[in-house]
Amino acid sequence: MASSENLRILVTGSLGQIGSELAVSLSESYGSDNIVLSDIREKSSEKLTGYGEFIKLDVVSRDDFRKIVSENGINRVYHLAAMLSAVAEAEPRKAWKVNMEGLVNALEICSEYGCSLFVPSSIGAFGPDTPLDNTPQDTIMRPHSMYGVTKVSGELLCDYYHLKYGVDARGVRYPGIISSATLPGGGTTDYAVQIFYAAVKKGSYTCYLRPDTSLDMMYMPDAIKAAIDIMEADSEKLEHRNAFNVTAMHFTPERLAEAIREHLPGFEIEYRPDPLRQGIADSWPNYMDDSAARNEWGWEPEYDIDAMVADMLRVLSRRHEEGKLDYTEGKS
Repeated sequence: MASSENLRILVTGSLGQIGSELAVSLSESYGSDNIVLSDIREKSSEKLTGYGEFIKLDVVSRDDFRKIVSENGINRVYHLAAMLSAVAEAEPRKAWKVNMEGLVNALEICSEYGCSLFVPSSIGAFGPDTPLDNTPQDTIMRPHSMYGVTKVSGELLCDYYHLKYGVDARGVRYPGIISSATLPGGGTTDYAVQIFYAAVKKGSYTCYLRPDTSLDMMYMPDAIKAAIDIMEADSEKLEHRNAFNVTAMHFTPERLAEAIREHLPGFEIEYRPDPLRQGIADSWPNYMDDSAARNEWGWEPEYDIDAMVADMLRVLSRRHEEGKLDYTEGKS
């Protein structure tokens, strides 16, 4: 693996929820001159400006992918380009193409150029037969969603390319991600971000999950920390290398609403479960055992639910007061 001083990093999917904030942290840690950002969408006029060079990329095109790596001397790739759970279920064939062909291209190119590779997996890799409570690092994985199928397949491919070709492929299984900076992009856990915007803007929210739906969650600063820490970890201490369970908190919509009321006493919530996303959520763990990540590379989250809620409301309330809280319920 390249030393931190010589890193040249490519981020695919850099305009997404995780990618846009990871780009900022990578730029601060390694210097913006060493960061190349890419996405299938055109860069907005302001987003990511100053955090690295932006190059438009469809990761399904191996030639274009290879050209960016070759011409920019890339030796580490954060491969975040993917279709998320709810949108993937709506277009399963497209999701397979984007998620799997893009990953195979990343693995092939990293093998060819000797790049280390970060690939995020997800709690979506688990299924209804997986133990729901304290879900083990190594367990049965039979997801019923196309997103989950691509995540399990991706985990196996990363292990295969490491064993067969020596690719330094690493990753974590993310829970739901909560961000104060970027709206989510069609995932099952999007409610945990939407609820804050609705609470600040109008004091109420209509939730598409049942009130008792328990899911693992993580605040974005911890998600970024996990992505950087696993890639900087001592490879000799990594028994699993890939697809580590990581989590920071688990709660239900009802519990999250209670935490918001500690700051906004008048906040109201109603529940209209959406069969698609409720079905996906019911097949995911209530909470994961992330002891492998803690033991092998020192994973330790910094935010619990109370700290996360306080910070989310502080940031969004300030933006609302400044007239900069751009959000329409139901659109993410």
